[in-house]
Amino acid sequence: MEKTTAAHGGGARWLPRLVLLAILSATPWLLIVYCHRAAPVRAPRQSLVTAAPASGREDGAQPRFPSVQEQQVKKLLIASAAGGEVRRSSDVGVAGEDACRGRYLYVHDLPPRFNADVLADCKHWYPWIDMCQYLVNGGLGEPLDNADGVFADEGWYATDHFGLDVIFHARVRQYECLTDNSSRAAAVFVPFYAGFDVVRNLWSNNATDKDAAAVELVDWLTRRPEWRAMGGRDHFFMSGRTAWDHQRQTDSDSEWGNKLLRLPAVWNMTVLFVEKVPWTDFDFAVPYPTYFHPAKDADVLQWQQRMRGMKREFLFSFAGGERPGDPNSIRHHLIRECGASSFCNLVQCRKSEKNCLVPSTFMRVFQGARFCLQPPGDTYTRRSAFDAILAGCVPVFFHPDSAYTQYRWHLPDDRDSYSVFISEEDVRSGNASSVEETLRRIPQEVAERMTETVIGLIPRLVYADPRSKLETLRDAVDVTLEAVIDRVSELRKEMGHGDLTQTGTKVSSKVKADN
Repeated sequence: MEKTTAAHGGGARWLPRLVLLAILSATPWLLIVYCHRAAPVRAPRQSLVTAAPASGREDGAQPRFPSVQEQQVKKLLIASAAGGEVRRSSDVGVAGEDACRGRYLYVHDLPPRFNADVLADCKHWYPWIDMCQYLVNGGLGEPLDNADGVFADEGWYATDHFGLDVIFHARVRQYECLTDNSSRAAAVFVPFYAGFDVVRNLWSNNATDKDAAAVELVDWLTRRPEWRAMGGRDHFFMSGRTAWDHQRQTDSDSEWGNKLLRLPAVWNMTVLFVEKVPWTDFDFAVPYPTYFHPAKDADVLQWQQRMRGMKREFLFSFAGGERPGDPNSIRHHLIRECGASSFCNLVQCRKSEKNCLVPSTFMRVFQGARFCLQPPGDTYTRRSAFDAILAGCVPVFFHPDSAYTQYRWHLPDDRDSYSVFISEEDVRSGNASSVEETLRRIPQEVAERMTETVIGLIPRLVYADPRSKLETLRDAVDVTLEAVIDRVSELRKEMGHGDLTQTGTKVSSKVKADN
């Protein structure tokens, strides 16, 4: 019995060692099989064309535009189209589910005459200024000097308020669900620089020249198989200018703008402007670009926290000039009331004064006020409204088309939660309470809650630096792309083309403040 026990005891000692050797031998093969089956194939990460410094330097030094600046800008975009890879989705995740299902975006590879060649002429867009300086740094412009401490040390640029064409395109190139297969796309982006195209001919007396690129684009698109899939209803493009610049009503050489919005094919598309016209349903407004272009989440969060801590010594403020040639303007009423009130901080912009051309001037004013007056200017909307929100200042609007009928994708449905509305007619007639009286009647706790709501909206109203990418926050482009895809999805259902999302989540049109 003892021998039998000893023999069994020896076997018991060797058995664990044999099992261990078997496991160690099998492990490398198991890992190989697992990695082969589970690991997704990812395309190389893409560097943006417009993100590269115009000088081509890798040290990030700010380029200065020499006499050949337009050629440099052209090279920037051509390099993007020819040599730059676009970040594509890996399609299938580890769990076998397509994270991009119903969210794919196809980007047309347009001939350079519709974008790169337009930028090449930047020196001559305006008769009085060379606009090439605003195209550096991926369209953001030159970095702003923070000597006054009004901005943060990084992320602030001298961005042109009509310069969104390049910025938006560069951000689209970062989209995580790009595809080369248009049949899988939830929407199709057309990178036509419509805003820059129209501006180069605004002062022309030849209607044919003004319309040439728009007419050629429509001809090019409607011949493509991608167009025929839905008759262009899944296509969208953007102009960084207002819709008023694109809807010339006649073929008169002397009339302002081009006839882009009069082309029937365009009616099928979704068109983005910084200001839409009130009576159409195929164009949508997106925020004006501000001076703030965060490169990372922390830039936004730190700025929000700083605005929460601001001492707002003035009840309200106004920065702007009169419109003496406009009989409907109420600006002179507001300037007179603000100038006479100790509760208001006024920055009056006259032609001879240059302080309104310095961003820190009015940003400082907005940071020190609880409410910021935003009357219509040359058109209903103002970039100033978004500068004010960025400063944590509650905007006061005087016309519904200044915000409420415009930025439905980006601003809350409850306008009273983030703004004050005073009718233009009430100001003009003088029969109602003054602006100051109206604002002073708002309880302190309500005003502070409105301020917090405004500060919470900042992430979704700014355009992130296209050379970087926010990790968890959604900027204005993220919000816009989701809304466009949602709109196309509804159109696709109406046409009986099926739902690409299926298991995807429907995009909500409701606005939630971030942070």
